[in-house]
Amino acid sequence: MKHLTIFAGACALAVSACAQTTSDTSMDTRKGAASDMLYAVLQAQDEDVKARYPYRHPQETLAFFGVEPGMTVVDTIPGEPGWYGKILIPYLGPEGKLIGADYSLEMWPLFTNFATDEFLENRKTWTDQFVVAGEALAGDDGAQIDAFVYGSAPDRLAGTVDVVLMLRAAHHFNRLENGRFFDEALGDIMTVLKPGGVVGVVQHRAQEDMPDDWAVGNAGYVKQSRIVSVFENAGFEFVGSSEINANPADRPTTEEFVWRLPPTLATSSDNPELKAEMEAIGESDRMTLLFRKP
Repeated sequence: MKHLTIFAGACALAVSACAQTTSDTSMDTRKGAASDMLYAVLQAQDEDVKARYPYRHPQETLAFFGVEPGMTVVDTIPGEPGWYGKILIPYLGPEGKLIGADYSLEMWPLFTNFATDEFLENRKTWTDQFVVAGEALAGDDGAQIDAFVYGSAPDRLAGTVDVVLMLRAAHHFNRLENGRFFDEALGDIMTVLKPGGVVGVVQHRAQEDMPDDWAVGNAGYVKQSRIVSVFENAGFEFVGSSEINANPADRPTTEEFVWRLPPTLATSSDNPELKAEMEAIGESDRMTLLFRKP
């Protein structure tokens, strides 16, 4: 009986090992297929999109965040749709969904440098505009399209989302109203995510020894420790970070802001020498962080 028990246990271990190997192989195959699909989508993009690949690393970034075809993904401040939307719509495919998420209508008036009355009136119908533009881009083979505004996430989206992307958008959440809109947005994100769903953050990174009042986000830069703290205080688990989007050449002074760099080049349009200097630096140094809803 003792030998039979040992034999049975060995068989169980063997079956378990085979099942694990099969599962691992299937997962590797699926990830490999997703990687190939994303590569094909990236190669099909227009040249103006491809020009940013050396700085934005979309293949590596989306892989780090675990984005795969068929998923439901929220893109924060996505344009109509913007740079990443043009990649995500064909990549997610017809079984997937891309959801645009805009800053709240209460937040936009605080952008006093460009939030005119006409702009604010137009923003009231942004969700409809995003859906129409996204569906036109998607055609028959692209992702389903939806949209919402932070601060008023609809009940229909609760617990439906696999991944939320917050790409170069956290500085405005952080700098306005002492982070009140950040807390509001993270509450909505917690609601729409499935249990175990993740948030991928790419954000212009201030060095940790920079003054806190400069690194609040007004210059575009925020400290990595600040972003991690805000997410953890909102109940998210910090999964890890990557240096995919790091740029050690970007070391701004407290007199500089991120928009001096490509693609904006805000300070050098009439100064070819300064423009060349900014282009040599490249796009900003960026943190790449992953958080999980428990």
